[in-house]
Amino acid sequence: MDSTAVSWELKWLLGGTIVLYVIVIYGMSIWVRGRIRTAEDYVVAGRRLPLSLAWATILATWFGACTMLTVTDEVAKEGLHRAAMDPFGASVCLLLAGFFFARPLWRMKLLTVSDFFARRFGRVPEIVSALIMTPSYFGWIAAQFVGVAGMLHLFFGLPMVWGICLTAAVGTGYTLLGGMWSVTITDALQIALVIGGLLILTGQALCQLGQGSWSAGMFHLWDQLPVEARLPIDISSLHAFYLWLNAFFIGALGNIPGQDLMQRIFSSKSERVAQQACILAGLLYLILGMLPILLGLVAKLVFPEDFKRAVLPALAHLFLHPVFAVIFVVALLSAVLSTIDSAILSPATVLAENIVLRVRPRWSGLWVNHCTVLLVGAASLATALAGETMYQLLEDAYEITFVGLFIPLCLGLWSRRGGPIAATVAMLLGSVLWLVHYAMDWQVFFQPWAQGYLPDWLQLPSTIPVILASLTAYYLFSSLEPRVSFVLSGFASSGPSEPSVVDSACQNGHKLLPAQSIE
Repeated sequence: MDSTAVSWELKWLLGGTIVLYVIVIYGMSIWVRGRIRTAEDYVVAGRRLPLSLAWATILATWFGACTMLTVTDEVAKEGLHRAAMDPFGASVCLLLAGFFFARPLWRMKLLTVSDFFARRFGRVPEIVSALIMTPSYFGWIAAQFVGVAGMLHLFFGLPMVWGICLTAAVGTGYTLLGGMWSVTITDALQIALVIGGLLILTGQALCQLGQGSWSAGMFHLWDQLPVEARLPIDISSLHAFYLWLNAFFIGALGNIPGQDLMQRIFSSKSERVAQQACILAGLLYLILGMLPILLGLVAKLVFPEDFKRAVLPALAHLFLHPVFAVIFVVALLSAVLSTIDSAILSPATVLAENIVLRVRPRWSGLWVNHCTVLLVGAASLATALAGETMYQLLEDAYEITFVGLFIPLCLGLWSRRGGPIAATVAMLLGSVLWLVHYAMDWQVFFQPWAQGYLPDWLQLPSTIPVILASLTAYYLFSSLEPRVSFVLSGFASSGPSEPSVVDSACQNGHKLLPAQSIE
């Protein structure tokens, strides 16, 4: 289906509704500017988010172009197993964050994840983590730009380049206005639209498949699908299973060190709210994330195999009355915009707080954060115009933070072992190994050597061995650190080598052990 299949009446109705929606979210962003007095207000909403807003902004951030567009398209083409990373892995990520990370990290009163590395390990790991984290978001933001541009191309015939540029301007603009407050308030509106739109479209699609009964539609859908399309795990071959497992681990663990998730934890008004918001959002995401998957399976039946992109808007046009189709497309647009604003603010905060303001501490924090929002928006726009597929863009975005920061974050938070040298080496080794494999397009760890000498069952996707290498480096250098610290004492003098988790994770007199901190 292309833009010519959409009537001019629907185009005008949809275009007017989108313009009205953009005006509303900009008005909301301008309204919340009055709450912003300091950089903390801009970055973490003054640490005042109640549970009702905290879980909504987490859920809205996760419901972006990947769940609503990319995964639906991938499931339509290849089957249920393409949902390994999102929503299956991403839901597990939120649950793990709630159970194991939210409470101890909230107590530290941080602004960024790199602040944790600064407090636990010192200045150099802080800078290294910021340099790893900031560009890792460009691909994720670019995926959202490409997703909205695809919708605009489908309904209006707008060239992809123009659509990407327009989306970047709108998303960056209202993020710039209100920071975390504008992100949170607009997220609450956006997630309500998303849930309503998905329920309407899924119900209508299943009812039409079942000739008036959604349950009959479910049975019909399941009966008509090929067996391989129904499997949640790809077991067609050992290599395919390894790739599925790799995608699941990237989704489940890759965003735990991510600033977008942690920024919402830091913004919550209490550690209890932070934990509950993550758990509630994770459960809801797993449930609601099944709706786009069902729609992807529906598309596999009703559309030809050579159907290219934008499955959800096409389904809305096929199954819904034009008025409801417009409502759904606006809901779809709002889902992606809710991810764009969060994704832009997160690396902009890290860039401002952990790089720029470290070099120029006397500059205004608010002004620097505004400048870095513009810079991140421009860098993400350039990434989107580079032409990567959306799914690859998103997987890359998750993966680099996973291999670079996951091990130092976990061991730094839950263990006394390791200091600045161990953390820095683990970050650099994981990131460099991943970049080498990415640049060489090696899908298997050291692919030329592995395929020549190793049996198939040992030819693992590169991410898992890279994480193990990072873990090994952390433990090795934490053992050697006391012996070599005199060599690098100037390199890492800003942080203690063996700080206590009790001291670093708790403030204001709290003396809780790590095992107690999640109770």
